Amino acid sequence: MLLVTGITGHSGRYFLKELIKHNYQEKIKCIVRKSSDTSLLDNSGLNIEKIVGDINDEETIAKAMTGVDKVMHIYNIHHSPAVVKYALQNEVSKVVLVHTTGIFSKYKNASQEYEEVEAEINSLLEKNKEKEMNVNILRPTMIYGDLCDSNMSKFIKMIDYLRIMPVIDNGKSLLQPVNARDLGKAYYKVLTTSEKVTKNKSYILSGDRPIKMLEVFKLISDGLGKKTYFLSVPLNIGVLMAKLLKLISLNKIDYIERVQRMGEDRHYSHAQAAEDFGYQPIKFEEGIKMEIDQYK
Repeated sequence: MLLVTGITGHSGRYFLKELIKHNYQEKIKCIVRKSSDTSLLDNSGLNIEKIVGDINDEETIAKAMTGVDKVMHIYNIHHSPAVVKYALQNEVSKVVLVHTTGIFSKYKNASQEYEEVEAEINSLLEKNKEKEMNVNILRPTMIYGDLCDSNMSKFIKMIDYLRIMPVIDNGKSLLQPVNARDLGKAYYKVLTTSEKVTKNKSYILSGDRPIKMLEVFKLISDGLGKKTYFLSVPLNIGVLMAKLLKLISLNKIDYIERVQRMGEDRHYSHAQAAEDFGYQPIKFEEGIKMEIDQYK
């Protein structure tokens, strides 16, 4: 039996579509909130049991884990230690955890909490190494694909409304955004590929190629049919403005880390995923066009 968290979320919905596409035969448990839109689940034709609860409550995880032999944990890296703890208690054979490439950031505010989460997981696995549970960690880069993402959708709205768009350091930092559709396919592949190939491996799931931030903005501007002037802002000035905004808002608006990371290269190779399970993401130009068309 498969347990899935976050199946009604952004990339989770595309994972569900892969399960439907491949007519997944095993029983599936899904943890969902009362407020979740479960229409796609309800009409999937799959053997799905909904566990209505709050994953922030460990009792919900413990209850859902009963009788499970595989776990796909998509919802929130901070719940991964609890997922692993109850998976070990229930002798689950395979756990796939969706984490983030944010762990590689040079800014400690961005990476330290992720490092602590994975250190806790490693400690749990070391204490229970006799159980030989297979754990895969997936690390997506910046996720985009629909207006519900918290990345490109914001850039699209800003470029639509602003004729002068500030960019950090001429927008020269490199990104490698990944489309949620590609993540859904990758989750399914990792789940179903032989453990002889994937056992205890971590995979980076990035977009098709590195792309400059400025090129991203220009593609969005062209897709919207807008004439946008891009104004370069030095990183230190951008960080100062973010600190002032945080001060003025009495700590309610904190964009300091976001601004810092806009000056940081965030491109990573997905060669291991391509080799082990044929991961082949769509071109960014194609993916961003779909999101812009949805916006329009």
